[in-house]
Amino acid sequence: MPTVEFWFDFASTYSRLAAARIETAAAAAGVAVIWRPFLLGPIFAAQGWTTSPFVTQPAKGGAMWRDVERQCAALGLPFVRIEGFPRNGLLAARLALVADESGAVAPFARAVFEAEFGAGRDIADRTVLADLLADVGLDPEACFARAASPEIKARLRAAGDEAGTCGLFGAPSFVTADGEMFWGADRLDQALDWAVHGRLCRRTVAPTGETP
Repeated sequence: MPTVEFWFDFASTYSRLAAARIETAAAAAGVAVIWRPFLLGPIFAAQGWTTSPFVTQPAKGGAMWRDVERQCAALGLPFVRIEGFPRNGLLAARLALVADESGAVAPFARAVFEAEFGAGRDIADRTVLADLLADVGLDPEACFARAASPEIKARLRAAGDEAGTCGLFGAPSFVTADGEMFWGADRLDQALDWAVHGRLCRRTVAPTGETP
């Protein structure tokens, strides 16, 4: 089965949009999804940035929030413009790697995104994360202990290094088995198309007023 790697950061509004629909879209396309949590902070730091460009450029940030609000409405998702953006997703990312070991990374990641951008909850709060872990059938205390282990910390650092090597500069990003990279939630369908065909398929667009 073709695969696509879904690289996401829990601080990313657009990663939330992709996470909400990637499994349904991938299943329809016959593509398996590999969930890849990572941190954008080190990627930004390598470019000399101390925070998200959506923060340093107010006009861009304002446009992003309005765009995400529209996209959430179209997808039927709740929307909260959170304070303190971007939120600290370090512990959540480590826990996602732990959840992956139990085959629960997808439901846990979706739960984190919905708690954050759908309900405005603080995903750096251990109590919030404990609730989300329990909701997807995981033992919170065991997960926290595993997340603090050298192995999980090393895996998250390695993921960041791999993201940099792959040329990733933002989230969400999608990487197909042949190394083709697509950036942005609005490129998900193209990434799935490429994963299946090794290229983008031509779409028939009818002239105005005509039906294809």
